[in-house]
Amino acid sequence: MFSGSIVALITPFTPDGEVDFISLRKLVEHHVAAGTDGIVAVGTTGESATLTVEEHVKVVAKTVEFAEGRLPIIAGTGANATHEAITFSRLLNNVGIAGCLSVTPYYNKPTQEGMFQHYKAIAEETDIPQILYNVPGRTGVDLQPETVARLAEIPNIVALKDATGDLSRVQIHRELCGEDFILLSGDDSTGLDFIKQGGKGVISVTNNIAAADMAKMMKLALEGKFEEAEIINQRLMTLHKNLFVESSPIPVKWAAHRMGLIDNGSLRLPLTELSEQAKPIVAQAMTEACIY
Repeated sequence: MFSGSIVALITPFTPDGEVDFISLRKLVEHHVAAGTDGIVAVGTTGESATLTVEEHVKVVAKTVEFAEGRLPIIAGTGANATHEAITFSRLLNNVGIAGCLSVTPYYNKPTQEGMFQHYKAIAEETDIPQILYNVPGRTGVDLQPETVARLAEIPNIVALKDATGDLSRVQIHRELCGEDFILLSGDDSTGLDFIKQGGKGVISVTNNIAAADMAKMMKLALEGKFEEAEIINQRLMTLHKNLFVESSPIPVKWAAHRMGLIDNGSLRLPLTELSEQAKPIVAQAMTEACIY
């Protein structure tokens, strides 16, 4: 259902801070042409935290519209309040999304039982496939494998995006959750090794500016052609790392604008544009990756 190279899509803005739907359409076309296997709209990389509910729903709906069924669209629907996450799921229930990506509740630091009840409540309100998203570095909580296993028993919780970078968890999750439960990496630097351990794909920031390379690398990896995939991965490795030289999506938006993929690299406060000190770091990573 969900596999391969899935882009954690940036949300383009106009210079005055409005959503730039012209650039959004261009981004979707770029990923269709590049062979991207799926799009996550309005996830963390899509600056979900700074969009209004109305904007959030419209960006997802427009992404589905622009894709025209050519690749699946996954909606970011996470929130640290369960009722808010349920609201997003309900509002997006009929727009044509293939799934929901729901991050662990951030800042309020729920227990494992709290996270189980949070995801259970969301799943019970929709038939749309749900992808759990564990990213402790941003949220302050870590969804443990035992809790993932409990949640995997709920029929429409079908996958996990694991952004811990802890490759030992792949086998643990596989043993606890079974072969049908989909494991996706959320960490570009370890994404290929994640596939080698039994993962099915990567939800990627790098994919925003290296879409064709990421699609080819994931295709090779899923075919077991790891040596060929590793050649691509090594060329992209500095990029994987330096797109986080400042808080994401600051660097990747700058890079996307530099490539002409979006009309400008505007962000919404509290995020600010890439610093002058960081620009040559990202530019050098793009050069090493053969991306200009």
